[in-house]
Amino acid sequence: MCGIAGVLNLNGEPVPLSLVQKMCDALQHRGPDGEGQYLDGNLGLGHRRLAIIDLTPAAHQPMVNEDGTMIIVYNGEVYNYLKLRAELEARGHRFCSRSDTEVVLHGYEEWGEDCVRRLNGMFAFAIWDKCKQTLFLARDRYGIKPLYYFWNGTNFLFATEIKALLESPRVPRKVCLEGLAEYFTFQNIFSNNTLLQGIRLLPAAHTALISMERPEPVFHQYWDYDFSGSNERKLAFDDAAQELRQLLEQAVVRQLMSDVPLGSYLSGGMDSGSLVAIASQTIPRMMTFTGGFDLSSVSGLELHFDEREAAEQMASQFMTEHYEMVLHSGDMAWVMPKLIWHLEDLRVGMSYQNWYIARLASKFVKVVLSGGGGDELFAGYPWRYLPLLNCKTVGEFDQICYRAWQRLVPEEERGEFFQGELRQVSKERSAWQVFQSMLPPASGPGQPLNPGQALNRNMYFEAKTFLHGLLVIEDKISSAHSLETRVPYLDNDLVDFALSLPPSFKLDIVRLSEQGSNREPVLSSDGKRIFRQAMRGLVPQQILDKKKQGFSPPDQSWYRGETMSYIREILLESSAIGRGYFNPAYVQRVVEEHIQGKVNHRLLIWSLLCFEWWHRIFIDGERSDLS
Repeated sequence: MCGIAGVLNLNGEPVPLSLVQKMCDALQHRGPDGEGQYLDGNLGLGHRRLAIIDLTPAAHQPMVNEDGTMIIVYNGEVYNYLKLRAELEARGHRFCSRSDTEVVLHGYEEWGEDCVRRLNGMFAFAIWDKCKQTLFLARDRYGIKPLYYFWNGTNFLFATEIKALLESPRVPRKVCLEGLAEYFTFQNIFSNNTLLQGIRLLPAAHTALISMERPEPVFHQYWDYDFSGSNERKLAFDDAAQELRQLLEQAVVRQLMSDVPLGSYLSGGMDSGSLVAIASQTIPRMMTFTGGFDLSSVSGLELHFDEREAAEQMASQFMTEHYEMVLHSGDMAWVMPKLIWHLEDLRVGMSYQNWYIARLASKFVKVVLSGGGGDELFAGYPWRYLPLLNCKTVGEFDQICYRAWQRLVPEEERGEFFQGELRQVSKERSAWQVFQSMLPPASGPGQPLNPGQALNRNMYFEAKTFLHGLLVIEDKISSAHSLETRVPYLDNDLVDFALSLPPSFKLDIVRLSEQGSNREPVLSSDGKRIFRQAMRGLVPQQILDKKKQGFSPPDQSWYRGETMSYIREILLESSAIGRGYFNPAYVQRVVEEHIQGKVNHRLLIWSLLCFEWWHRIFIDGERSDLS
């Protein structure tokens, strides 16, 4: 986990060291172990280091190759770097460090832009080729590591975080209305927009090439998910489960490489529990971390939101050194300004609880394993799939899925919620078109679908949108505490295998498709069938059969308690109401309906709080005591 930044002026204007230094300073939390800058006329590169592999000065960045013709700034981990290093050494390359950074640099020398196809890991990097006068940027397959850029036709700037780009006077502080309309429709941004005009996120599995000889960056997608079943392997269910277990064990062992202390989150579910079960065989007394919630003022379904008991049982069985903390309703208000300063790119659901657990883990380790990706690869959300399994055509599927993923403000209410210029932009930029751009290609809306194809189409969409949003948020939260998060379920070999499996191996499609509507309960055990089978005998049976519970605070209840005075203070304050983006009457109605228990508006209230703090910090300039 590091921070990278850079500037390329295509008009030949020299890059001042002071600008690169400021950009690096904005990323200090990502890399407290060292910094470096490289200047070459109109090119400037900067790096903040969190030392994980090869703690010596030999791994310092920016890193230059032997003849000084190529320079890299790199963030991430490539888990197959030792294998690649041996291959490169056999081809005559010589190494001065033990770092994976140097392997990526020599890999680019040897294979050019295709080097990214050989990398198994999480990464975002930039390489300046002095001879060709080109700047090459790349982001990993899944988007685990972010990389933002700004391009105005003359100046190209990039950085791991948006706040580093804002150090340049050429980057405006203006709200991107297209991005804002996306966020308040989907509680996510599906395109490569952000909430700041002109600042974009390099899409996952993409590269960019900027050349002094060409006026425009050239973008290339080098990989994509393929849930179509075109690569299905003819394995029996039990044989596939055995291979899955072997691949997961291989992925976890790969990602245990570290020259600093490493631990794992342990939520009480099967995803993190499986990681700990495997990793604890290699790391005795492995440190694990769990968060829970004070349920004294909670009622209804939220009484089951605390998973500490299940986590403690697994910690005992796997003999980990276990730490946990309890969150209370007032903890959200305390952390919001700092949290939003670090998030900066608002996406998906509530995340303040993750902030606290990352802070806990960072007191003991510098690297932590996370169970992200397991649900999206193995169909872990059966209740989401149920309305889609009986869709007969692509068009029917797309319409139902579109309605389901309007998580905040549905299309028919956008005209009432948005106001002013934002309302006009939302009319001109179709949310439907943005949504469709994230679906796999189809021959047309009339193309027939069977239940398995419907599941695959939905899993593709969720991997490209929901999972990507989770990964972006996790990166920001962990890096705020100088902590590196690793996601073994997104190991390339494991993902490729998961994509090759038939949908019936993942979900009890027959039972659910025959069910039709919700006449029967949707069981958690309907999903992740092959994963549950693969983990039998390793993870406790009660955990494998346990109802899935996301790490979400009981805010439906908490928002009606003492937290509501805070919500009113922030959302209904005159400056917030008068910003001109949202209809004040709509916002007031949302707050009142939630207080009165008429409608659970927890997601919209959270997003309104996030945006208000985001606007105060990044547009209004309120930045005291945020780093």
